[in-house]
Amino acid sequence: MASPETQTQTCYRHPGRETAVSCSNCGRPICPDCMVYAAVGIKCPECAGQPTGARAATRKVSRAAGGATGNVVTKTLIGVNVAVFLVSIAQGSGGLQPADSFVRDWALQAPAVADGEWWRLVTSAFLHVNLIHIGFNMLMLWWFGQALESALGRGRFIGVYLVSALAGSAGALLLSPDSYTLGASGAVFGILGAGLVLERRQIYVFGGGALVVIMLNLAFTFLGPGNISVGGHLGGLIGGMLAVLGLSAAGRHPVYGRLDPLTVLTLLGLAAASVLVAYFRVRGYA
Repeated sequence: MASPETQTQTCYRHPGRETAVSCSNCGRPICPDCMVYAAVGIKCPECAGQPTGARAATRKVSRAAGGATGNVVTKTLIGVNVAVFLVSIAQGSGGLQPADSFVRDWALQAPAVADGEWWRLVTSAFLHVNLIHIGFNMLMLWWFGQALESALGRGRFIGVYLVSALAGSAGALLLSPDSYTLGASGAVFGILGAGLVLERRQIYVFGGGALVVIMLNLAFTFLGPGNISVGGHLGGLIGGMLAVLGLSAAGRHPVYGRLDPLTVLTLLGLAAASVLVAYFRVRGYA
């Protein structure tokens, strides 16, 4: 029998490839394509922390995991949010705020959802009340969305984003069902939550600062103006975290795994769970 030091294992990123080499830092088996030669031994891409090696590997696998590079999804989401905002103010009285009728027709509110207008769970995540509101959310989406999309690939990133948006809507209905709720901040909090889970696994999509960014944003959520949707922010944060944990289920790697049917079913299940929470919350309003 082979000794423990030389026993053949399979690469943690490429299960079909046998290797006798392990990362000198975390001990995970790595094949030649995953080896990064450092001053203190051979490391895996995450432990090496080298921008060229780690990011190049991420870009390479992202194309096979549901999308190529270029951060197209992040840019498209920003474009859609801006377009909706322009349409909403065009229907108003000439100011830079959305028309009241536009908000009433598309924003989140329990009585309207109970009447069958379930699209509000999604459309509310693309509405904003003023330039400051959309400007801050789009800046956060630009900063952190690009980093997460580069790591996860287009397919899984849009899945995490939509799950976070739905979870944010469910959270908003739980804590403030009678108020009109709108904004992309629930989905943005989901991006931060997803990054936090990845960074706990030493995949530093935000440079190791996910926890600090989340704490600062939560402080603003609880201590800022009273019109901030606490439920939307918390729901989106939890949704993003659960989405990435779901991507890691059954031994899959959240970044290097493929966009397989199980991944799709996991994301759809989390989305359905968010809708179910919303259903039980609003059914008394029918």
